[in-house]
Amino acid sequence: MSLIIYLIGFAFVIGGIAWALVVAGVSTLYVMITAVILVGVAILTGVTRTRSRD
Repeated sequence: MSLIIYLIGFAFVIGGIAWALVVAGVSTLYVMITAVILVGVAILTGVTRTRSRD
């Protein structure tokens, strides 16, 4: 459950960054590349921070 909350928060951050890039006039291709990279970072950090220890 905490992983979902973490990813939702990161989705807001990604959305804000994408919005700022669009307003700044950055090409849509670069906005999408940045979003995909940030989604990967979000998944990696979310899993490592919320996984249960063995």
